[in-house]
Amino acid sequence: MYYELYIDVLFLINFMMDSLLLLAVKKVLRCPVKNGRVFVGGGLGAVLTCVLVALPLPAVVKLPAFYAGVAGMMIVVGLDIRGGRRFWKALGLLYVSAFLMEGMLQILRPWVRTGSLFFASAVPVYYLMCGIWRFLTRLRKEEERLCEVVLQVGPEKYRMHALLDTGNGLTDPVSGEPVSVIDPACAQKMLEKGRTDTGVRYIPYRTVSGEGVMPVFRAEQMEIFLPGEKGEFRMQRPIIGICEGHISGPEEYQMILNPDVLTC
Repeated sequence: MYYELYIDVLFLINFMMDSLLLLAVKKVLRCPVKNGRVFVGGGLGAVLTCVLVALPLPAVVKLPAFYAGVAGMMIVVGLDIRGGRRFWKALGLLYVSAFLMEGMLQILRPWVRTGSLFFASAVPVYYLMCGIWRFLTRLRKEEERLCEVVLQVGPEKYRMHALLDTGNGLTDPVSGEPVSVIDPACAQKMLEKGRTDTGVRYIPYRTVSGEGVMPVFRAEQMEIFLPGEKGEFRMQRPIIGICEGHISGPEEYQMILNPDVLTC
């Protein structure tokens, strides 16, 4: 048994797929290289693949050359990443993108039986894959901004999740102190204990949707536990604003932190 292999078709298929994969890794890592260089890297990967297929080498040589050598050369030439942790990150992303794209193409195979249409579908699959990467990156960044807060109101302490939001620049017009915003359901639970010395008052605020006034009060203490090794912060007598509506889902976060509280 033997197979007929058209080297020009093999080159074109690998050039297209390698270029799309490199473009996806470039988007995720935000590599400052031009697309022309990425296509050169894709072309190099296709040429090396054709050479390795044509040469009568043993499998013990071909496999490492395929899965490490060719991919490494593509990253060096196409993305200008030459070593270190960033190189290994790019190599991992390249293989994850390859598995993701292959899975999507296999899903489409029953409906796109013509070879040319099947490989033409790789382009919309590439854009879909980039959208998935952007979504996952956005989730990871939001996860990094989530932290745990222990807020003391009177003798009681309340533990909750908070979002460190750089868009929250709300300050008290009287003292100039930063104001963090809490979910109204949490605030009601804190203030319904019958305490009258929290000093609830109103301050003006402005958002993209309009202006208004927000009730605020002073808590006794706020402890902030940032994720990883970013540290812990403690603030005495912080000003807490009560949001008009729910901040997020009940299992996500119940407080929006003003980033300036970390410097107080």
